Amino acid sequence: MKHDFARKRERMVETQIEARGVKDDKVLEAMRKVPRHLFVPENMKLYAYRDEPLVIGEGQTISQPYIVAYMTEALQLKGHERILEVGTGSGYQAAVLAEIIQEVFSVELLESLSLKAQDTLKRLGYKNIHFRIGDGTLGWKERAPYDAIMVTAAPAKVPKALQEQLTIGGKMIIPVGAAFQELVLLTREKRKYKKKILLPVRFVPLISTH
Repeated sequence: MKHDFARKRERMVETQIEARGVKDDKVLEAMRKVPRHLFVPENMKLYAYRDEPLVIGEGQTISQPYIVAYMTEALQLKGHERILEVGTGSGYQAAVLAEIIQEVFSVELLESLSLKAQDTLKRLGYKNIHFRIGDGTLGWKERAPYDAIMVTAAPAKVPKALQEQLTIGGKMIIPVGAAFQELVLLTREKRKYKKKILLPVRFVPLISTH
C-alpha cells in the first residue's frame, strides 16, 4: 500500500500549523518540505503527520509538528543565523532549522540517537548541520556565540552555560520545569536577559551528566 506522505504533510501544515496561527513563510515552507515520516521508527510512519509527539527510542520523543513550528517561528529567524540546538533527538527539528538558516550546531547526550539522526540527515543531503555527542546543558562553547539557541528537552532551570553562549540580542527558546513546564523565550541584552513566558508545555527531561 502506497502512502501519499507529501499530501499528508501539506494537510499537516494547513490544518495543524497555519490554522493555529503560525504565519512565518520560511517556517511553513520548511515544514512542508522536511519529510517527518523519515525521522520516526518504521512502525510509526503512518502517524508521522498527526499533531502529536511520537516515541523514537531511548525514552525520547519527536515533538508534535505544531510545537516544532511554533518554537521555530518564535526565534524570528532571518536566514543568516547560526543556531545551537540542544537535544538532536530524531534530527527532525535540526532539519527544519537547516532549511531556514545558515548553520545548525546540534548536541545530543545519547550516542545511539545522535548517530541515527546523523545518518538520516546525511541521506537527505543536509550539509549545514554539525553534530556533537555530549552534555547539552554545557552547550558547545568552542563554536559559540550563537544567534539563537533552541532546547528541545526540559531542564529544571535555564542552564547558565547556554545563556552565556548567546550573542547580544540573541534569543533562546527553552521548556523549563519538572512536573509543570513553561516554554520560555529569553533575549540577551547587554547586561541582562529579558524573559517571556509563551505557553505551558510537556517535554521529556533534559538529561545532564553533572
